[in-house]
Amino acid sequence: MALGGGTFVVQNKELPGAYINFVSAASATATLSDRGIATMALDLDWGVDNEIFEVTNEDFQKNSLKIFGYDYTHDRLKGLRDLFLNAQTLFAYKLTSGGVKASNDLAEALYAGTRGNDLKIAIQKNTDDETMFNVQTILGTSIVDEQTVKESSELTANDFVTFKEIESLEESITAGKALENGTNGEVNGEAHQKYLDLAESYTFNTMGVVTDDETIKSLYLAFCKRLRDEMGIKFQVVIYGKAGDYYGAINVKNKVLDDGAAAGSLVYWVTGASAGCAVNRSLQNRVYDGEFTVDVKLTQTQLKQAIKAGEFTFHKVGSDVRVLEDINSMVTTSDTQGDIFKDNQTVRVIDQIGNDIAVLFNTKYLGVVPNDNAGRVSLWSDIVKHHEQLQEIRAIENFADTDVTIAQGNTKKSVVVNDAVTVVNAMSKLYMTVTVA
Repeated sequence: MALGGGTFVVQNKELPGAYINFVSAASATATLSDRGIATMALDLDWGVDNEIFEVTNEDFQKNSLKIFGYDYTHDRLKGLRDLFLNAQTLFAYKLTSGGVKASNDLAEALYAGTRGNDLKIAIQKNTDDETMFNVQTILGTSIVDEQTVKESSELTANDFVTFKEIESLEESITAGKALENGTNGEVNGEAHQKYLDLAESYTFNTMGVVTDDETIKSLYLAFCKRLRDEMGIKFQVVIYGKAGDYYGAINVKNKVLDDGAAAGSLVYWVTGASAGCAVNRSLQNRVYDGEFTVDVKLTQTQLKQAIKAGEFTFHKVGSDVRVLEDINSMVTTSDTQGDIFKDNQTVRVIDQIGNDIAVLFNTKYLGVVPNDNAGRVSLWSDIVKHHEQLQEIRAIENFADTDVTIAQGNTKKSVVVNDAVTVVNAMSKLYMTVTVA
């Protein structure tokens, strides 16, 4: 059973778990968890079907051919190279799951997808021993596997194909026989929904989606709101051109100008950069160091309007393309969530607190520690220790242990925590007066 989580209005929750509200002040062991984890559903020509798979930065650099079907430098992986400039781990999903595996009478591709059509099987006699045969698996122009065998029964599957039973290797000699009829599955709303259903059980900092479909954009926005507010799973979703008016959603304004690239391809970089940004740092003024050509033809008036509209915007500064402000799509404020919630650095801090304290409570205290004074003091001490670490790295300031209070709730099993933090934001504006005598 999933643990409860999210926000609360009154103490009436039925599931055990951690329910945490974040509100503006009027006008989790207790260690900080790592950041750098992103997740995206991708339009792929190769790879595992119908499951989320983990790819680290090192995996991507060393094993992209095996995982995604293309060499690290291939143009099809441009977006992922942008993402991994800052992300450490990607939970990836193949949106094109459900396609057909390429095959011929010698072998079948390991995965479904059009990339399998670029595979060939070559069979030649071994020059040193004519009773043996060299069997090569070729992807494009590169030999990705070679085995020397006497009979086809000795062949073992590799990272790209599984071999069929070949009656006679002698009669199957070929310089390269292509696999055929590999297809990608259809990318539609159902494919995205399958991914989101699976993503609920994973922990990540940022989710990205590259799409022009307004219905799918709305699906991701609703997913983020539900998980943040009802289940207590704290992350931000990065969407191109979606005015979400929500601090959990980052609305990327600029399109890319590269031929063949999706207009919203900057989502890759923003997703990775947001996931990898430390809790005590901001992306404001960060140089875009990715590979896409960014449309930055914006006037000063348009830049001001973009900030007011909650659009994550890039602009030209000299020869650099830089992030204008590290903001989310929130534009409507309230007494409990003021302007400070528009800043993504604030969201990173509250997400760090929400995720860490929930993990702390659910793993160390829930169902284990008695709800007496000593137990509550222990929880108080852990929360204070956690916040002191945030203060040490200058993510929050002016924190004192008296800012955290704990009491028994309305039932003997509930605990009520009141917590006050002051988030530190990066310097943004300089107002300077120089008096000249």
